[in-house]
Amino acid sequence: MTTESIRGTKPTPTLTRRTLIQNGLAGVIASALAPSFVPSTVFGRNAPSNRIGVGLIGNGLICKSHVNALSGRDDCQIIALCDCNKAKSAEMKKHAEAKPGDRNKGIALHQYSEELLARKDIDAVWVTTPDHWHAPLANAAMKAGKDVYCEKPLTLSIREGRVLVETARRYGRILQTGSQQRSERAFRKAAEMVRNGWIGEIRAARARLGEFALPSPLPAETIPPGFDYDRWLGSTPWRPYNAQRVLGNYGGGWRKYFEYGARKNGDWGAHHFDIIQWALGMDDSGAVEFIPKGWQGTKYQTHIYANGVTVERDVPKLPAMIEFEGTKGKIWVGRSNVLFTDPAPLASRMLRPDEIHLYASESHHTDFLDAVRHRQRPIADVEIGHRTATVCHLNSIAEILQRPIKWDPVREEIIGDPLAARLTERPRRAPYGVL
Repeated sequence: MTTESIRGTKPTPTLTRRTLIQNGLAGVIASALAPSFVPSTVFGRNAPSNRIGVGLIGNGLICKSHVNALSGRDDCQIIALCDCNKAKSAEMKKHAEAKPGDRNKGIALHQYSEELLARKDIDAVWVTTPDHWHAPLANAAMKAGKDVYCEKPLTLSIREGRVLVETARRYGRILQTGSQQRSERAFRKAAEMVRNGWIGEIRAARARLGEFALPSPLPAETIPPGFDYDRWLGSTPWRPYNAQRVLGNYGGGWRKYFEYGARKNGDWGAHHFDIIQWALGMDDSGAVEFIPKGWQGTKYQTHIYANGVTVERDVPKLPAMIEFEGTKGKIWVGRSNVLFTDPAPLASRMLRPDEIHLYASESHHTDFLDAVRHRQRPIADVEIGHRTATVCHLNSIAEILQRPIKWDPVREEIIGDPLAARLTERPRRAPYGVL
């Protein structure tokens, strides 16, 4: 069938970069807007008219690192910021507009995500809120025709992850999970060494996550002006406001509470378990058993894959963030390109052309923005983020119940434990109950 017969007698609309992004390439073809080739000018990285318009929702600690990265790029522009605490967005606007360049000026502020998502000049949304808002905002953004960079862990519950995958596929959206270790060379090299059998058959992996202090009751304090605290709580149970509860520092704050996430399993676990999933070739699957620390003498939190590989958490004196143990050696890998092996020469050995080469990304932001332009799945696609978050949540559920749980990664169901199965979803407080 020719392009002319598809179009019929309708006039041909102008093809623009925003048309391609907002409709998705499949939608463009279905709407008869796509020519037989895409001109290079459409995707010109540095053309001001082709910059990807960006909005960032959740303007706390982690948002600042994204603003720092994005404000120096020529291929995108920060259009708007959003936070239910007006003081946070105002502070982030001041920080962003202090960056060099006129294009960092005039950033709009919104208190509510619905306002930002309704904007036609925003193509991609960064979700940098506390964990309990990740899935609702990412889901709403995709339905609004935006592509999404969502901080890790991708979800607050297992069911949320499958919903996000279905939404992304149905609407043809791009979702990059903020598991940026996949865009670091040392982690990719370690995963490739494991995949190619350089240390033999893998027996075990170990990850260093650390601990948060136990959550504690907090007295009620006065809610600051300009802060919609009910909105911050969202679907989670109502609790009186306290500054420590909403604090976003890496030492605790909301991260200590199961209500808002999966504690250390969802914090560092979302990074390190993700690399282990990648190295084991489990991006579309996961472990089958999750055992909490202390269960019948179990020394460390452990999850087990169907092939017998075990993953242990916080083994003392672990020399790097992640350790892989095989029948012929070991690999240790961490941030700042930490990579060493036993036997030592493996660390400097080059991959042969005929060996497995994993998706190579040198920058998580660039990888996402390239995926937005070219309508291709990024290195930490929504399915990958969902599967890693599932590992985090199942470890957390076993910790809460203080007993092992068995998991079917194909059907995505907990086996033989109705109470544990109920914890794959969370109760939702009205009016924030719909995902």
